[in-house]
Amino acid sequence: MPADAAAPLPITQPGRPPRPRLVEPRALPRRGLGSDEGRAAFLHAIAHIEFNAIDLAWDAVYRFRGMPDAYYADWVGVAVDEARHFRLLQERMALLGHRYGDFDAHNGLWDMAEKTAGSCLQRMALVPRVLEARGLDVTPGMIAKLRGLGDEASVAVLEVILAEEVAHVAAGSRWFRHCCALQGVDPGLTFRELLRLHAGPVLRGPFNTEARVAAGFDEGELEMLFAFDEVR
Repeated sequence: MPADAAAPLPITQPGRPPRPRLVEPRALPRRGLGSDEGRAAFLHAIAHIEFNAIDLAWDAVYRFRGMPDAYYADWVGVAVDEARHFRLLQERMALLGHRYGDFDAHNGLWDMAEKTAGSCLQRMALVPRVLEARGLDVTPGMIAKLRGLGDEASVAVLEVILAEEVAHVAAGSRWFRHCCALQGVDPGLTFRELLRLHAGPVLRGPFNTEARVAAGFDEGELEMLFAFDEVR
């Protein structure tokens, strides 16, 4: 989108179905994976992330002007992937007797989208590289638990999502560094300050170092994450 295009409209809540009901994260009940309902609730939480990720990708396309064509191609591609992930999760939940909207959810991803609406640099740093990157850390453990329960159908869905989310976080890394170069700021120092200001509560180890390296995190950034986790 050209830099001289009309300014984007102020960010608002995106269009959503009447359910799920949005609550504070601490109000969400903890459910085990040993029942169909528990597994459906777990998959619902991931589906809600993917649902928000569709809107986030399209907002990144719409909101930030004057970026290279490759930037827009990346985020259109991410939107397509996220929509496919959401469909896969819906299909799996249906086989477990549930659908999207059956469980409560929270609005954390979109809250961060609103906070970063005025800065492509901040959006790239804090949404794909912090919030969405959490999936790289926690998904392998959930795959192992589901496999231990014999739920290979859910495992197959999560393995697709995990593999493709590495590329999505990598897009965030790529365009974060591009924005830093445009603004003449140091990526490492800038990322550290953004983590300090906005992301401390959501940074928890252990971190999936291999996936994060593949997604564009360098050694210094990984050390930052470990340091933030240690002082929690």
